[in-house]
Amino acid sequence: MTSPIDVLIAGAGPAGAAVALRLARCGFRVTAVDRARFPREKICSEYMSPEGVRHLAALGVLAAVEAQAGHPIRGTTVRAPRGSRLTGLFARAGTTPFRATGLSVPRRILDHALVTAARQAGATVLEGTAVQAVLQEHGAVTGLSVRAEDGTVRELRARLTIGADGLHSLLARTLGARRFGRLRRFAFVAHVADVPGLADTAEMHVSADGYVGINPIGGGLANVAVVVPRESAVAARGRAEGFFLEQLERFPGVRGRVKAAAITREVLVTGPFAAWSNRVVTDGAMLTGDAADFFDPFTGEGICAALRGAELVEATARAALSAPGMITARSLTPYVRARRRAFLGKWAVERVIGYAMLAPAIFDRAVARLERRGLAHTLIGVTGDFVPPRAVLNPLFLSQVVF
Repeated sequence: MTSPIDVLIAGAGPAGAAVALRLARCGFRVTAVDRARFPREKICSEYMSPEGVRHLAALGVLAAVEAQAGHPIRGTTVRAPRGSRLTGLFARAGTTPFRATGLSVPRRILDHALVTAARQAGATVLEGTAVQAVLQEHGAVTGLSVRAEDGTVRELRARLTIGADGLHSLLARTLGARRFGRLRRFAFVAHVADVPGLADTAEMHVSADGYVGINPIGGGLANVAVVVPRESAVAARGRAEGFFLEQLERFPGVRGRVKAAAITREVLVTGPFAAWSNRVVTDGAMLTGDAADFFDPFTGEGICAALRGAELVEATARAALSAPGMITARSLTPYVRARRRAFLGKWAVERVIGYAMLAPAIFDRAVARLERRGLAHTLIGVTGDFVPPRAVLNPLFLSQVVF
């Protein structure tokens, strides 16, 4: 019997909702499921470079998002462990971005706008619906078993199932081994009112064993995130807010700026990071967003990567769905190659930065050289995904940072 669903998506965050929106516009019958109800709060840096903004414009949701909230961001300021600092501005990155500013916006607004747009395009979004199990026949994924809030369990079958269900994706674990890197960090994130000293750049404060990100999101609020190794995060058990406030005081550039009484959204915790899937496609299924890979939130470009991944999914899924018969892993391999082309340089840059933070003297010297030699703007453009990684992954640039 033919399934009434062409595409079934686990997860309706930015990756899942953007895929649903794109494929519904192509005329496919799309259903997305998510355990949450929108609008919802979500742990995230809530930061986008101009390239992330460009993706929102391409999806047709930028105006709706900016009408509700958002704060323009001109770039990022990084403070190294021993006091060196750099400021990289998007407009001076050497490649003209979509516009001169990025955008910081609460996820409850962004996600709801994307879900709404997906529905308007014809997709069905089932909120309050959790994935229970992945359905398989003869080794191929055929759909999902889902449970509604009233406890009702049903099976949804589709020609193509897409895992966009985040860092702890059930579909990713079903497809194969989920690998974790050495930098298994956890993030503690809150919304805080009236943080003094905020400017028009996001802030990153780095130490040898973690970092703090402060990002103004509009309405007098800032997204404040503390990221620490797993060994340190153990001390937060049962006292996330207390741990969060204690960690902030370790950073000279943050000390005294965040008060307990100013926390407007409880401290939320997520991790560990540095996770990726051995396989992102199989017969009948593919992975995107954090379900496919997630290294570290330092660059703050998780939303942009999710939206770019959705764009790549559309190109391959549209061709596979247009052909008759079962969708095989082979028919989805263009997506694997496209992801490698799109993200390999980004992955390399993220890892270089992530591991450099473990050596404070080297990181501090690199930050000082980047600022003094006018290279910070290029680096921020690369981490912002609109300057190609080869602009920094070359002997000339690296020699100027090291020597």
